[in-house]
Amino acid sequence: GDCLHSKRFLLERTDSMAECKFNKVLVANRGEIAIRVFRACYDLGLHTVAMYSNEDTFSLFRTKADEAYLIGENKSPLGAYLDIPSIIDLAKRRNVDAIHPGYGFLSENDQFADACAEAGIAFIGPSGDVIRAMGNKAAARRLMQQAGVPVVPGSDGAVATAEEAKALADSIGYPVLIKASAGGGGRGMRRVFEPDQLIPLFEEARSESVACFGSGEMYLEKLILNPKHIEFQIMADKMGHVIQLGERDCSIQRRNQKMLEESPSRALTPELREKMGAAAVAAAKAAHYENAGTIEFVLDPDGNFYFIEMNTRIQVEHPVTEFVTGMDLVREQIRIAAGLAILLSFSPKFAALVSAMPTATMGGVSMVLYGMISAVGVRNIVENQVDFTNSRNVIIAAIIMVLAIGVNYSGAVTFSVGSIEVSLSGLAVAAIAGIALNAVLPGKDYEFGEDEKGDTSVNFQV
Repeated sequence: GDCLHSKRFLLERTDSMAECKFNKVLVANRGEIAIRVFRACYDLGLHTVAMYSNEDTFSLFRTKADEAYLIGENKSPLGAYLDIPSIIDLAKRRNVDAIHPGYGFLSENDQFADACAEAGIAFIGPSGDVIRAMGNKAAARRLMQQAGVPVVPGSDGAVATAEEAKALADSIGYPVLIKASAGGGGRGMRRVFEPDQLIPLFEEARSESVACFGSGEMYLEKLILNPKHIEFQIMADKMGHVIQLGERDCSIQRRNQKMLEESPSRALTPELREKMGAAAVAAAKAAHYENAGTIEFVLDPDGNFYFIEMNTRIQVEHPVTEFVTGMDLVREQIRIAAGLAILLSFSPKFAALVSAMPTATMGGVSMVLYGMISAVGVRNIVENQVDFTNSRNVIIAAIIMVLAIGVNYSGAVTFSVGSIEVSLSGLAVAAIAGIALNAVLPGKDYEFGEDEKGDTSVNFQV
């Protein structure tokens, strides 16, 4: 009786991801991110459910799902999307298998993740325990210190009073940064350059934190002047595989709000990128993280980097990483929540070369793909049950990448070793890679084909 909009797609959906164990996914969000998740679900052959407030009755996103239901009829527009009991009740009544929270609203709400688990519904994101652990920035800071991830010099945990904060600031030196443990988006944060500013700014920041987050817990860090703000995209599955998909440079900000992101960052050397990527993976492993997340660092002018926080959700800016790597992050989120291993896909279209771009760090082994290109992806370069801690499998994936380059690239490929340069045609590169593949994959099944866009795909099971 509460179904105001329902439709069934009669078209046969793609079965390329038929291994996904869900049938129906509810998106507990609205607008662009809801449509983005619906698209990923459609690619996976999953039935979709939208929820909307009174004010969104005629919004586009609700028409993009198979089913759409009014929620929070007597609540405010914001209250409708934060009504956990009503969302869980709707999911139960419509036999939903999983809920995707999108970003904003309940995406980093530990109680919502817990409520999904208690109802037997998969939460497409990390567990409530992980959200709690990483959502408290002071606690996350302590965890990173224990894991050996660099953190900005400052308090070991929360500071109880303004006087305690001043004593610490006097010891580590000014300028310092006062931050809210539960904060985000620049709220509950104040820069302090002089000792006499600290106490009034501490109280001001704490009052703002209480008003915005319901918590007055604060901590202190040394303020890094003229930093770069670098974040690494993380993906982790339930089998212990953790990869990083390169960085996004979000240093251009206004009032602590990101305005522009680029990837790869011009501020990173290959060596620094390697170190920061390894630290990002270590941070995710220390948190026992699952699903998509972002590790954020500040980078000082001397090349020292420090962990500042982890975002336990998909971010607004995730398409930047998708464009660079060709990996569908939302689709991976859904697959991982269904208990599947990470599936890597990278593009064979070499029309727009970019500078050295690392795509993944697997079990401590980093794959740095030079001349990585933007676009859609070598489909199924690694099938869904590969053990990435095995270096042999990483080598196989690299060979497949080279083979795909040769098959799809019509120009000459030049290899340089010291002063020696060798130029080969794309087909010659493919032939050499094919020989290497046969050497490391004796008796294994692999095949070539074309995807729906005409790109050559290489499928194999390790």
